[in-house]
Amino acid sequence: MTHEMKLQAEYFDFIKTGTKRIELRLNDEKRSIIKIGDNIEFLKEPAKEEKLSVKVIGLLRYSSFKDLFNDFDISMLSDSSMSKDELINVLQKFYTIEEQKKHSVLGIRIELV
Repeated sequence: MTHEMKLQAEYFDFIKTGTKRIELRLNDEKRSIIKIGDNIEFLKEPAKEEKLSVKVIGLLRYSSFKDLFNDFDISMLSDSSMSKDELINVLQKFYTIEEQKKHSVLGIRIELV
């Protein structure tokens, strides 16, 4: 199965260069159907003209992004140019702590296709 997701340009580029190997999302209804072996096609925002295909090689379920961050280095989650605190702040703009508690969070381990 192929899933389509929009992604901000900075994080799209981190995946493209191979520094970001775990995509971070809320484990909501849409993401809960993702399985190992599925493909994800990322669309680079804002124009959504550039696409990037990855294969799902692992699924990491945690109660919060902060818990997930305790087990992984920033170099897998984004890029070493960011700190974990910076990335947590960015994620909380998209997914509130209440949403994280309600749905849990998902770390999607990926590799470029």
